[in-house]
Amino acid sequence: MFLPINRKEMEDLGWEQVDFVFVTGDAYVDHPSFGVAIISRVLESKGYRVGILSQPDWNDLESFKEFGEPRLAFLVASGNIDSMVAHYTAAKKKRNYDYYSPGGKIGKRPDRAVIVYSNKIRQAFPNSPIIIGGLEASLRRFAHYDYWDDRVRNSILVDSGADILIYGMGEKASVEIARLLDKGVPVKKIKNVKGTCVMCDRDYVPKGDFQFVGEIEDLKRDKALYAEAFATQYRNCDSISGVTLTEGYSGKILVQNPPMPPLEREELDKVYALDYMRDFHPIYKKDGGVPAISEVKFSITHNRGCFGACSFCAIAYHQGRTVRSRSIKSCVEEAKKLTKLPDFKGYIHDVGGPTANFRYPACDKQLEKGVCADKRCLSPTPCKNLKVDHSEYLELLREIEKVEGVKKVFIRSGIRFDYLTYDKDDTFFKKLVSDHVSGQLKVAPEHNSHRVLSLMGKPDIEVYDKFCHKYFELSKRCGKEQYIVPYLMSSHPGSTMEDAVKLSEYIKKNHLAPEQVQDFYPTPATASTCMFYTGINPFTKEDVYIPRSYKEKQAQRALLQPQKNYHRRKK
Repeated sequence: MFLPINRKEMEDLGWEQVDFVFVTGDAYVDHPSFGVAIISRVLESKGYRVGILSQPDWNDLESFKEFGEPRLAFLVASGNIDSMVAHYTAAKKKRNYDYYSPGGKIGKRPDRAVIVYSNKIRQAFPNSPIIIGGLEASLRRFAHYDYWDDRVRNSILVDSGADILIYGMGEKASVEIARLLDKGVPVKKIKNVKGTCVMCDRDYVPKGDFQFVGEIEDLKRDKALYAEAFATQYRNCDSISGVTLTEGYSGKILVQNPPMPPLEREELDKVYALDYMRDFHPIYKKDGGVPAISEVKFSITHNRGCFGACSFCAIAYHQGRTVRSRSIKSCVEEAKKLTKLPDFKGYIHDVGGPTANFRYPACDKQLEKGVCADKRCLSPTPCKNLKVDHSEYLELLREIEKVEGVKKVFIRSGIRFDYLTYDKDDTFFKKLVSDHVSGQLKVAPEHNSHRVLSLMGKPDIEVYDKFCHKYFELSKRCGKEQYIVPYLMSSHPGSTMEDAVKLSEYIKKNHLAPEQVQDFYPTPATASTCMFYTGINPFTKEDVYIPRSYKEKQAQRALLQPQKNYHRRKK
């Protein structure tokens, strides 16, 4: 049964009031690939009543009163992605399709949805606690460069007027806040929950070690200070080594409590075993459904976190760099559930996550001391402590293949090709090529310039070439004609026209005609975005060349796409 989406559905359940109203900018999809579904089901499993207020009309205050005032709090999220990314391309052009809205219709949520929703709720219910979370809140928790405004904006907690911001994966923090509110603790006194940010009076002194990252006006004025603040924030995203961080706002300070420890295997198993409907709410059938479900309905997420640490990716800042995974039994049980769905055709579309072929932390040290603050596990070369092992992932795939009704298991989320190349045992590589590729494997070399790849946090192009050689060799052995679809990026910080020409020559030499080219998109809370705004590498403090003009960006992209044809690399 879906959770109620309006007063009538609430009353049909015999409820006079919900404990939480969850306001979201997405259509309501009850699937574990959607953060709203996970948090609401986790709270339900703890005995709380949750109503889903999906895509309310932000121009009508009455639409926020659908459920009345909740007993404990409003929860607010923009949806699965940042509302500005949902609405605009890298060229700041308005999109004409929204995968998370009914029928793909655009305009169902406002720009800066978390801020707009929170302020509307505050107008409607001045005394009700407001808890914000999800990707938009998590990645904008500190003062941040906003590409669309082309300026540094306040923490979203300040502009939303919410009481608490949950950052990262929010299951544990949500449950703890719910427990405290249920005990009668005033929301203004809930200040120390890990994985949260709160606003406090200037004289507030956090418990334990803490570090001040700067005053808001200084961060807006001084790009070097901004870069230094970002580096401090990035280094404190680990639950073991991270300390409390503070940021000054006139008479207040923003306090980021240390990160919440990640869910361990047994905890993850419980989250994914909850009673999800695995579909969009029936109210959307008349609109043709919600497009986003098609990519994930028959997919299984087996892990969280990523130690790949690409500079242009926000996963390290949101989920963290330490990997956790579900048990094989848990994933197999989910596969069995998928086979019972009426439209299942026998194909598991993906068994993946942020990076498909990660199952454990990069090394044993991370379990005791956390991730290294100033080192990457994979680039520019693999750390000597890196544990490269695909054996359990291989076992997981084999067990899912045994499930009655499963014809084929594909891997479509990102394979970290360098990690695979470093594995001296090629058993998994052989099975990947023979059984889990649907003719094309998507991987992301991104560029071929050493300087650009170094800034991206990616390995040198020789590692990719080695991977390709082995991929085609194994494909030939198993009698298959298969391709690699390379993802490339233009105009990343550090990329000059000389670098773009070098990549163009590489494309020509290898007979590529790539369509999978992404102009660099400065989204919140990535190291690359920090470089784009400041012209500084936040980790080394070195100056970085930034391709800024529209003309140069167009020229770099044109060099990577001399023709738009099939973007295949064939041996």
